Amino acid sequence: MQPDIRAIIAASSHAFVTGKKVAGLYDQAVDRHRRIAAEARGEHLQGLDGDRNVKFGGTLPELRETGTGAAIYMEVADGETKGFDRSSSGHFTCRVEDQLVQLYDHADGAWFTFVVQGIE
Repeated sequence: MQPDIRAIIAASSHAFVTGKKVAGLYDQAVDRHRRIAAEARGEHLQGLDGDRNVKFGGTLPELRETGTGAAIYMEVADGETKGFDRSSSGHFTCRVEDQLVQLYDHADGAWFTFVVQGIE
């Protein structure tokens, strides 16, 4: 799965699970702050990857990203999200706890950690 798609999944997961707005992410895997914003209202999400000027969003369980045209299938339950990136056929699991999102990329067999900057 592409790093940009992982970051979008992490931001979306945090917005859906916590109901709070995401104003940015720190991507520990690449040691970089990402300008990503996301807001969920019920099962609907809208977001922007400001680094690439790409919008993303949709209604669960289907999300879309306008840059590469990636389609993401996502389910939310019990403080986590699960699904897959249809573009890479890569499955993921995200655990959300406070300002931390841990994403397991099943294709890479690795965990990726994101720290969320929120808006109160």
